[in-house]
Amino acid sequence: MNPTRPLPLFALLIFLAIFSILFSLLSGSVDISVSQLLSNIFGTTNDLQSQVLQEIRIPRTMAAFITGGLLALSGVIMQVLLRNPLADPYILGISGGAAVGALSAILLGLGGLWLSNAAFFGALLSIVLVFGIANKFGNWSVTRLLLTGVVVSAGWGAVINILLTTSSTNNVQSMLFWLMGDLSQSRVGPIHFGLLILGLAGGLAVSRSLNVLIRGELVAASLGVNIKSLRLILYFSASLFTATAVTIAGSVGFVGLIIPHMLRLMGARDHRILIPCSVLLGGSFLVFADSLARTIIAPQQLPVGVLTAIIGVPSFIIILRTTIKK
Repeated sequence: MNPTRPLPLFALLIFLAIFSILFSLLSGSVDISVSQLLSNIFGTTNDLQSQVLQEIRIPRTMAAFITGGLLALSGVIMQVLLRNPLADPYILGISGGAAVGALSAILLGLGGLWLSNAAFFGALLSIVLVFGIANKFGNWSVTRLLLTGVVVSAGWGAVINILLTTSSTNNVQSMLFWLMGDLSQSRVGPIHFGLLILGLAGGLAVSRSLNVLIRGELVAASLGVNIKSLRLILYFSASLFTATAVTIAGSVGFVGLIIPHMLRLMGARDHRILIPCSVLLGGSFLVFADSLARTIIAPQQLPVGVLTAIIGVPSFIIILRTTIKK
């Protein structure tokens, strides 16, 4: 793709988003035709298919799309903030803090809103802890932030292992599913849609500064970018997006790391293009992966994080080999 002519890529990703959503709504143990889907959307039917759509598939599909969009957006921001191509939304220990909160709730027999709140509180605690340690002397660097995040993440990992080894057999499976990503009980509301739209708008607003920052802080500062303010905005924005995504679906790996790289290999290096494309591709990718996770060995379900890796790794290798040949 020519980065100066992004319309073909936008058209492709919009088509992919629509296709992935339709595929998710029509796939499952209960057969639903396109005509039944349309009659449900534009009518008031109350049959089994309508209940499955309204109570299970539509909420789960929307949760998957928003989660994928938030993780991809956070991945773009983290890779610019840390100037590290291996950076992903979980690199600063946010998922570890959320996991400890969620697993503690499961261990106590709590679920639903309690589990979501515990995961979000754990993520916020990790955000405050990492930034507080990295900013101890009022001046933090990318290296200090990254090292602090890695250490805190390792600490959360130790706590997670303790929780898993001391839990009963009944709780361990629920814990493992959450750790690998689970959308079976996920629900989203207007606040989640609003956060994704706000993140997309905010990302586009600072996209020019991101284009400059990716070339180095000295270059950005010489061109008038307020580095300190921008880094704070990027850190807390990416952290909030990640915390929200983890609260919705658990620790779904791979999306935030690989989606931005896929798009860059396709030519979308300008952040004015990369940010909206990442949201579209990230959301579509997770919707498609979740659809396969609940249908491949139905009625059993696979953790969606397993499918994101199975689909994403060969796809990325194919794109990488194709790009190198060109």
